[in-house]
Amino acid sequence: MYGYHVVAAILGTVLGLISYVPYYRDIFNRSIKPHFFTWFIWAILTGITASIQFATGGGVGAMVAAVESICCTGVAIAAFFWGEKDITKSDWACLILALIAIFLWLVINQPLLSILFVVSADLLGFIPTFRKSFWRPHEENASQFGISASHWLVSIFALESLAFVEWFYPAAIAAMDVALVAMLLIRRRQLDQNS
Repeated sequence: MYGYHVVAAILGTVLGLISYVPYYRDIFNRSIKPHFFTWFIWAILTGITASIQFATGGGVGAMVAAVESICCTGVAIAAFFWGEKDITKSDWACLILALIAIFLWLVINQPLLSILFVVSADLLGFIPTFRKSFWRPHEENASQFGISASHWLVSIFALESLAFVEWFYPAAIAAMDVALVAMLLIRRRQLDQNS
C-alpha cells in the first residue's frame, strides 16, 4: 500500500502535467503569449528547488518540482520564439533582481533567509506576467494557473519533511497563481464590459 506522500506526489505531478496541456496548446495556436523572463526564471527556480528537495529529504514529493521544471523550461523555450515581445525596463529590472535573489538564495547558508530569497525571485518572475496580463488578460490561460495552484498545494502533502523551508515555497507559488487568476478574471470582465 502506498503512503499518502506517494499518492500526493502522483496527484500533484498529474495535476501539474494537466495544467500544461491547454497552455502548450494555446502557445502553439498563438492565442496566448507567455513572457519569456517569467518562464526563464521559473525554470531555473523549479529546477534548483527540485534538486534541493531531493537533497534535503523531500523524497518523492520532489518529483512535483522536477516535472514542473521540465514544463517551465519548455514554456520558456516556446516563449522565446512566440511569446510576449513588449519587454519593458521594469521587466529587465525584475529579471536582474530575480537572478540576484537566486544567487543569494544559493550562497546564503541560512535556511530562512534562503527561502525568502527564492520566494522573492519567484515573485519578481511573476511581475512581468502580471504587468502584461493586466493590459492584455486574454493573452494568458487562467485555467493553467488555477490548476497549477492546486498542484502546488497538493505537492506540500507529498513532501516527507514539512519544515517551513520545504512547504513555504510551494505555498507561496500557489498564492501567486491564485492572485494571477483573480486578476485575469477581473480584468477580462472589466474589458468585456467596456467594449
